[in-house]
Amino acid sequence: MATILASDGSAAGPRGNSVPEAVVVRFAGDSGDGMQLTGGQFTLSTALAGNDLSTFPDFPAEIRAPQGTLFGVSAFQINFGSIDITTAGDAPDVLVAMNPAALKTNVNDLKPGGLVIADTGEFSKRNLDKAKYATNPIEDGSLAKWEVLAFDISALTLEAVKPFGLGNKDALRCKNMWTLGLALWMFERDRAPLIAWLQDKFKKDPVLADANIAALNAGHAYGETAEIAGPIKRLNLEPMHPPAGLYRTVNGAEGISYGLVVGAQLAGLKMFFGGYPITPASAILHNLVKMKEFGVTTFQAEDEIAAICAAIGASFAGQLGVTSSSGPGIALKGEAMGLAVMTELPLVIVNSQRGGPSTGLPTKTEQSDLYQAVYGRNGDTPIPVVAACSPADAFDCAIEAVRIAVHYMTPVILLTDGYIANAAEPWKVPDVASFKPFPVSFLEEKNGGDVVLPFKRDARGVRPWIKPGTPGLMHRIGGIEKGIDTGAIDYAPEVHQTQTDARKAKIDGIADGIPDQEVNLGTSSGKLAVVGWGSTFGPIHQAVKRARARGLDVSHIHVRHVWPLPNNLGALLRSYDKVLVPEMNTGQFKTVLRDQYLVDAKPLNKTSGQPFTIAELEAAIEAQLG
Repeated sequence: MATILASDGSAAGPRGNSVPEAVVVRFAGDSGDGMQLTGGQFTLSTALAGNDLSTFPDFPAEIRAPQGTLFGVSAFQINFGSIDITTAGDAPDVLVAMNPAALKTNVNDLKPGGLVIADTGEFSKRNLDKAKYATNPIEDGSLAKWEVLAFDISALTLEAVKPFGLGNKDALRCKNMWTLGLALWMFERDRAPLIAWLQDKFKKDPVLADANIAALNAGHAYGETAEIAGPIKRLNLEPMHPPAGLYRTVNGAEGISYGLVVGAQLAGLKMFFGGYPITPASAILHNLVKMKEFGVTTFQAEDEIAAICAAIGASFAGQLGVTSSSGPGIALKGEAMGLAVMTELPLVIVNSQRGGPSTGLPTKTEQSDLYQAVYGRNGDTPIPVVAACSPADAFDCAIEAVRIAVHYMTPVILLTDGYIANAAEPWKVPDVASFKPFPVSFLEEKNGGDVVLPFKRDARGVRPWIKPGTPGLMHRIGGIEKGIDTGAIDYAPEVHQTQTDARKAKIDGIADGIPDQEVNLGTSSGKLAVVGWGSTFGPIHQAVKRARARGLDVSHIHVRHVWPLPNNLGALLRSYDKVLVPEMNTGQFKTVLRDQYLVDAKPLNKTSGQPFTIAELEAAIEAQLG
């Protein structure tokens, strides 16, 4: 009888035995097998069941890798349960492998004693050769440390959809629905929402809808039969009991998109988004295209430079300019970002980081653009940087980026990464009426007696925003150094010194308008602080939580405002004996902290394209504390 090991390490057997608080399931198959769709719909059913969850879609960079090959494997992992979930889980409890390549690339991540569900219909000699298997792993005993449930999903799917007259190729495309049906049975999920979704998705082709529904039902029915009564039992995880409200699942791209729109509304502005397709940032453009009724204009430019320059032009015209890309595209936007700094126009720049350098790992996650965001432009071009730590947090961070941009007349970089952009989690939809507006005011009359002074600064060092066409307020703006207050071209050494200092002081002053840094978990002093930023939040939080439960003196600090840093952060870090900074790069934020505060921050680096596991961080905490 199979035992499913929960993500917290507890055992879950058949009904009546210990039931885990959380379970990790990974669906893996060829990139044409619909694993992302399967995972997405399982996520929907899990959210409707009331469980907390976190997902990790992991897919190849190739548009369509050769079928059955190792580098063409697509996977989707979900961690769900009746407790607070902040990561997609370290290791799967259940692996659904649709072919030999999916098994080979994923099975070693599976927990000992975990369950493998394999489609024997795909374990042909040809597919085994493509996956570099000398013998069939289902038959040669190499999977002995796991429970294995192997049967011909392909044949069962063909039988289920036979009445609909589909060709063999189209019929086999229903395999993912058959597999999903089995998964729904295993975890006592309702099929009705999935059936409704299939009917809507294929409403123009009812035959395909009916075939996929038949496959879904057949997989569910297979689970109910005595044929698998021995190897596996059903498992029902109790729902969470979160505060009352309207909930939905949200991924990072959606969170950013909604946050940008809400931010523009709070500022009283229309929004212009200029973008160019690049993984994983393109989804933001795809989402914003659907929001025209909220005063959003979207523009897919011919290249990255045109996209940001168009957004700068929109900001000059009095709208909120927004642009988005990933690391390679952000590099191309660098000169225009300097223009936005010099012209002092509000602009939000979203960087959905991915593995680099160059095109690197286009579909994998990394945090290696921090230097680029904080330092990476020619000249002294300080730009505030905000980093989201989860898909839901991306919503709040987008609003904060808009607030800073319009309040301080500056471009702002909003950092996410591939993990945040693609992952999903439950999100309590906020009451927008509860947000405090921050409406902008445009200069409407001369501010220098009988002349207009477009770069006359207020007490915060911020210049006025002037809409072109405002009567009597014609002014010059551009990328060449400009005279104090007047904005006229001026190359005088003392002018450049003064203006450079003023631009820096304005950005430094943002620290006075952001909250002090809080301790996310633990105490405000002690032996060890684990300091993170961005998507490392989930695994750091869980690792610190577990370490503290064992009596270790460790705290978690997670930084949202990466530049400028919160005013109290230096003193807070110095109150700990040791500081550990886990990052998915070679130690960039660690360097920033050492530079700013002279603290002996120690790095913990990972650049594999995969997120940190909780176990990795637990081990690092124990090593630091001896």
